[in-house]
Amino acid sequence: RSLRGSSPASSPVLGGRGRAAAAGGTSSPPGHGFRRVTLTKPTFCHYCTDFIWGLAGYQCEVCNFMSHEKCFKHVKIPCSCIAPSLVRVPVAHCFGPPGHYKRKFCTVCRKSLESPAFRCEVCELHVHTDCILFACSDCRQCHQDGHQDHDTYHHHWREGNLSSSARCEVCKKTCGSSEVLSGMRCEWCGILAHAACYIIVTPECTFGRLRNMILPPSCVQLFSRNFSKLHCFRISENLQTESDEDDDVDGSTQGSAKDVQISTDSSKQTLKIFDGNDAVKRNQFRLISVPRIAKNEEVVEAALRAYYIIDDQQEYELQTFTQQVLLSDDVINRNDAAEDSNLGSVFRESVPEAWIIRAKPKDEEVIRIYPAWLKVGMAYVSLRVNKDSTTQTVIKEVLPLLGRQTECLQNFKLVEVLMGSKQVQRMVLDDQELILNRLKDIRKTSIRQMNQTRFYIVENSKSIVRVNLFVGGLPPQLSPEEYTNILKDELAIKTNVVSVTHVYQAQGAVVLEISCFSEAERIYMLVKDTTVNDKPLNAVVIPEVMASKIPQNCCPLLVFVNPKSGGLKGRDLLYSFRKLLNPHQVFELTNGGPLPGFHTFSKVPSFRVLVCGGDGTVGWVLGALEEIRHKLVCSEPSVAILPLGTGNDLGRVLRWGAGYSGEDPYSILVSVDEADDVLMDRWTILLDAEEPAEGAENGVAEPEPPKIVQMNNYCGLGIDAELSLDFHHAREEEPGKFNSRFHNKGVYVKVGLQKISHTRNLHKDIKLQVDQHEVELPSIEGLIFINIPSWGSGADLWGSESDNRFEKPRIDDGLLEVVGVTGVVHMGQVQGGFRSGIRIAQGSYFRVTLLKPIPVQVDGEPWIQAPGQIIISAAGPKVHMLKKSKQKQKKTGS
Repeated sequence: RSLRGSSPASSPVLGGRGRAAAAGGTSSPPGHGFRRVTLTKPTFCHYCTDFIWGLAGYQCEVCNFMSHEKCFKHVKIPCSCIAPSLVRVPVAHCFGPPGHYKRKFCTVCRKSLESPAFRCEVCELHVHTDCILFACSDCRQCHQDGHQDHDTYHHHWREGNLSSSARCEVCKKTCGSSEVLSGMRCEWCGILAHAACYIIVTPECTFGRLRNMILPPSCVQLFSRNFSKLHCFRISENLQTESDEDDDVDGSTQGSAKDVQISTDSSKQTLKIFDGNDAVKRNQFRLISVPRIAKNEEVVEAALRAYYIIDDQQEYELQTFTQQVLLSDDVINRNDAAEDSNLGSVFRESVPEAWIIRAKPKDEEVIRIYPAWLKVGMAYVSLRVNKDSTTQTVIKEVLPLLGRQTECLQNFKLVEVLMGSKQVQRMVLDDQELILNRLKDIRKTSIRQMNQTRFYIVENSKSIVRVNLFVGGLPPQLSPEEYTNILKDELAIKTNVVSVTHVYQAQGAVVLEISCFSEAERIYMLVKDTTVNDKPLNAVVIPEVMASKIPQNCCPLLVFVNPKSGGLKGRDLLYSFRKLLNPHQVFELTNGGPLPGFHTFSKVPSFRVLVCGGDGTVGWVLGALEEIRHKLVCSEPSVAILPLGTGNDLGRVLRWGAGYSGEDPYSILVSVDEADDVLMDRWTILLDAEEPAEGAENGVAEPEPPKIVQMNNYCGLGIDAELSLDFHHAREEEPGKFNSRFHNKGVYVKVGLQKISHTRNLHKDIKLQVDQHEVELPSIEGLIFINIPSWGSGADLWGSESDNRFEKPRIDDGLLEVVGVTGVVHMGQVQGGFRSGIRIAQGSYFRVTLLKPIPVQVDGEPWIQAPGQIIISAAGPKVHMLKKSKQKQKKTGS
C-alpha cells in the first residue's frame, strides 16, 4: 500500500476541523492544518519564498508553514507531525553541543534559530533545544549495522538552510532563501531542487561530483548498539552535549520563554501540558495559551498540536495531577508544592495550571506493520488488532499479506522501534504480549513517543556482534601475549568474547574484536580512566570497511584534521568534511592520532589522504604512514595538504596555498580530486649524543640513547632553531593566545628582535661533512638543511640564481641543500626577499659534529641537542604527494 494513500494527510480528521475549508474546501496538503491568519509583520511564503503582500496568509497550526492563498494547495512538503511516518530507514542524529547558528531555521517548527540550538554533525538538521524531541531519526545512513541494510542508495533530501544563490537542478531557477526554510538538498550528492521539483528527480543517488572520493555507505559495517553516535563517528568527548535531563530542562524553560508574550492577554490563560509519565518525571512540559472560556475540545486540540500530533481530539482527554493514580508521591513532590495546591484554580494567574494529556482506551485499533527485509523503498500493511491480539497472532495474520504464508511463524519476530532523534531503540516483543496493552503502555509513557514508534516484522537470523575497538597508549614493542596480559590486568577483559586481532608494536596499540555489546561498552568507558606506566590509554570505535564491495573506479579519500591547528578552523573543516563525505572517512587527530584512520583503510585497494594541519601535522601523518606502510594493501597512497599552521612551507611548495582562509570545502575536495601526483624525498636524522644529558642522578651520568627523527622540510642548527625554541616556550606558557597566524608571526618577530645583537660563532662549534668530504664553514650563526624551496613561511633561502657548482634543487632529486645565515638581520632580509642564504653544499649524506650544546629544530620542532654526532641520510622510498593542478576546476555535473 502506498504511504500517501493512508497518511494523516488525507484523513477525515483535518477536514472535520474546518480549517482547510477556508480555501474552498480543497484537501489539505500532507499533514498540514492550514488556517487563514492576519499578518502583523513582513512574512515570506515557505513554498515560493516570495513576500506575502497584504494582511492575510495561510499558516499551518502545527508546524508554522506559511503560504500564499495561491500556493497552499500546491504544498508538497509534509508537516512535521507526519515526518516520522515518512522515514525510510530509521537512523539517529549525532548532536554536538548547542551553539548559535545565524541565518538557520529549525527543521521542526520552521522558525529561525535565534537562541542556542542543536545541529547534527552528520547531516544538515538544525533544531531548537525545545524542538529536539520532535525531530525524528531521519539522518543519513552512513554504514550498515545489520538492520535494513541497503545496497541501492536513494537521495537523502533535507529541506532548507540553503544559500540564497542556490539553483534548482530541474528548473534552473533560484531555490534557496535566507528568509525561510525552503528548497531541498540531497545530503549525499548535493543536488538542489525546489520543493515542487524534487519529487520528479530520479530517486537513485550516484553521490555526485565527489562519487570517486566518497567511501560508499554499503561498504562500511559498524555494530554500535550501545554506543552514542558521537562515539561511532569518533567525535571528541569535549564536544559532547549535556545529559538528556539538562536538555529537557532547557527545553521547558525555552518553551516557557517563547510563550510568555502570548499569555500577557488577560483573556487567555497559559497551561502546562505534559504528554505522559516520562514527561512528568523529567519535568518536561509544553506551554499552550488558550482563551479562558475555551471548550475542553479546543484545549485538547491545542495540547495535541503542541506535541505535533494531528489525531482526532475525540480520542484524547486531559487529566490534572490530582487524577493521577499511576504516579508515585515522589514524582508529584518534584513539582512545586504551591503549584500542586493550585491545580483546581483555573483563573489563578501566578502559576500555570498543569495537565497531562492521555489517550482514551480503545477496544480495537489499526496498526501498521513494516517488513524489514525490503531492500528498496518502503511499504507497510495495516492490520486491525483487538484486545485478544498477541504478537504471535499478528505475525500469523501479516505473513499471508506479505506473500510469506508458507513460512514457519517461528522464523519471524515483531520488533518495536522507537525512532527518537538521538537514539533508535529496538525491542523484540514477546510472543504472548497483548498488542493493545503494549500500545496503551507506550501512550501512558508518552503520546509523542507513540507518534515515533513503528512495528517491524523481522526474519530471525543469527545476529552477528562484532565491535572493533582501537586501544592506544600502551607500552611499545611488546608481544601480543604481553599486550593481552596488560589488558587482562588493567581492564579485566573476558577472553571468551574479546580477542586481539591486530598489534601495532612500534606504536603501542592493539585492535580488539569484541563479540558482546555490553563488554565493548564497559571496556570503552574503562579505557578512558586507565593509565599504564603513567600514560593514559585511549580507545576509538572503528568501523569495518568491506573492501570487496568498493566499486572499481572508487578511490576514497582518508581525511585527517588537526582541530588545534589554524586558529581552530580545523573544527569547522571537520564538520564540513563529515557532511560532504562519509563521516567514517574523516578522522580527528586529537582522538588517537593517524593510526586508527590508516587501520580502518588498511584493506582498501586504492585510497588518497588529505591532511588538514600545519607542517608538523603533515610530518606526523607521513611518519605514521611510513611505519604502517607494510600493513596497507595500498602501501603508497598520495597525500594532499590543506595548510592550517603558521608557516605552511610544504603546502606552499605543493600549491595548496599559504594557509586556509575559509575557502569552500567542496571546491577543496574537487581540487584534491584533480591534483597531480608528485614524489618527495624524506630524510632520516640520527642524533647521537656523546656527552650525558644534564641533571643526571647520583653524579653517574650516561649518554642519551641515539634518537631518530624524520624530516620533510628542513632542519636548522643555531639561530634559526633558537628563535623556534623561544617561540615554542612562549606558546607553552600561554597556549590560549596562539590561535591566529598573525599573532604567531608577531611573536616570532618579537623573539627575533631580542636576538638582534646576539653573536655566536656557530662555525667554531660544529664540523660538517658532506658525502664523506669535510666542508669548511664560513662565519655564520645558523646552518640550515633544506629539502623544499620554501623556508620560514615562504622565503626562498637557496635563491634563484644559477650556480655551476650546484644542481637546481628539486623536492625529488635525492639531494639536500645546505645554507648558512649570519644572524637575525640576514634572516629578516631573506624573509623580505632582499637576499638569499649563503650556499654551502649539496649532497645526500651528511655528518655534523657538535662540539657544545646547540639548539636544533626539525620541521618546526625545536630542542637543545647535546654535543655529539648528527647524521642525515635519505629515508627509504620517496613519498607520493599531491600537487594542486594549475588548471581551473572542471565543471562536472552531479
